[in-house]
Amino acid sequence: MRNAPLNRTGSGRSRQALYRLFDVTCAAAGLLLLMPVMAALAVAILWDDGRPVFFGQTRVGRRGRPFRIWKFRSMRAGGEGSVITAAGDRRVTRTGAVLRRLKLDELPQLFNVLKGDMSLVGPRPEVPEYVRLEEPIWQAVLQVRPGVTDLATLLYRHEERLLGAARDPNTFYRDTVLPAKLVLNLGYLRSRSFRRDLSLIFLTIRYSLFPETFDPDLIRKALGTET
Repeated sequence: MRNAPLNRTGSGRSRQALYRLFDVTCAAAGLLLLMPVMAALAVAILWDDGRPVFFGQTRVGRRGRPFRIWKFRSMRAGGEGSVITAAGDRRVTRTGAVLRRLKLDELPQLFNVLKGDMSLVGPRPEVPEYVRLEEPIWQAVLQVRPGVTDLATLLYRHEERLLGAARDPNTFYRDTVLPAKLVLNLGYLRSRSFRRDLSLIFLTIRYSLFPETFDPDLIRKALGTET
């Protein structure tokens, strides 16, 4: 697969500026509207498992630059183990299981969006140990800011179930799931449009609120992909 630059015209900078304006506006509005919800989630975490409320982790961002991503803590504090989470992981708290099912643990990343480390839509950032900066597909995907959601995240919404069924979840993720997600990311970025981003955000919210309605075929149809 040839990994050509994603922005081929002189309008690339203007397009990026518009995307950034959209990100900042939506992230700021989202934080204001969701602050009561986030406060309630913080109280639930404290009540269930104590401090800390937030979980920070180093991820690889645009052009390979590391940054600190933030989530609501969904696993027991101080617990060690794999950097990936499979279904049935005993580190997940009772409150954390609900947060992860509804993807509410990702809400603090709106602060990452405001800071400029992330975008609303873009490839999900990986931990350094899974990133291969020397590989062309990684170089292409890392041309843009990582996102709170993307096509691969939607289609692999039940990723933890897949990993839970694997004999070696880490190897299965590294050798099977991650390469497939990278191909999805690159394909989406090469045909990206503002309309498709809006559809992707809408579908992300829909399946967070109503996870039982998850339909990958509908996602592919709505976003114009047969991948």
